[in-house]
Amino acid sequence: MSRQNQAAPIIIKRKKIVAASGHHGGAWKVAYADFVTAMMAFFLMMWLLGATTESQRRGLADYFTPSIPINRSSSGGSGMFGGNDIHSADDLGPETNQGNTTESSDDRSEADSFEAIQERLEGLGAESAVMNEALRHVLTRVTDEGLVIELFDLPDAPLFDGETAEPLPVLAVLSSILVEVFRMTQNPLAIEGHTRTYTMVQLNDPRWSLSLSRAERMRILLDNQALDPMRVARVTGHADRRRVMRNPMSVRNNRLELILLRRGN
Repeated sequence: MSRQNQAAPIIIKRKKIVAASGHHGGAWKVAYADFVTAMMAFFLMMWLLGATTESQRRGLADYFTPSIPINRSSSGGSGMFGGNDIHSADDLGPETNQGNTTESSDDRSEADSFEAIQERLEGLGAESAVMNEALRHVLTRVTDEGLVIELFDLPDAPLFDGETAEPLPVLAVLSSILVEVFRMTQNPLAIEGHTRTYTMVQLNDPRWSLSLSRAERMRILLDNQALDPMRVARVTGHADRRRVMRNPMSVRNNRLELILLRRGN
């Protein structure tokens, strides 16, 4: 037998390699990221719905409704009502009487009056450019004390001339608007002045005298518009003790609060 025939056979083993289809490339990652983003947005929306009042939710809905003739922006911006829905307070809660949850007709009537005033103020903004410009300074809210109508400085539009109690024309427009809506109810009125914080190096600290002087000047403006003077229950100045902005020197802290007091307060 030849040497060639005695040689061991050569075996060739071929291994078939199949490329793994894997997860179809990176498309699944994009889909998963979209899913996570949607879930985050959903939980954020649920949190916001739980953390806001019905009136605030109505304000948010109005903001995204193109047909609403009010341009609002956040954080006291240039929009009308300083970035807030004019209905920016909690709805009046029920009154508990002898263990039963009821609401007296007087309270309901008062709540209806407050709501009517808020709606009237909102409607006035569409009547003229002058009113719309003036109402940029207005914010309302309902509190335990009553209906608070806040008039505040904007960075580009103060209510008073410099650091004085001399009103600018916009405040005269606001006073005429307010007297009109105040006639919709007979609730007594409180006028409160507030100022921003000033640097302590000033020789004469103007906060207390200025806040009181501005509140008193507002009373005079309302009186000139024929508001019944007997409705004014008090005129006070709070200096910078009740700030609305974290920055104590923000001009947004310069404001007047006109409160239609609840009957019996």
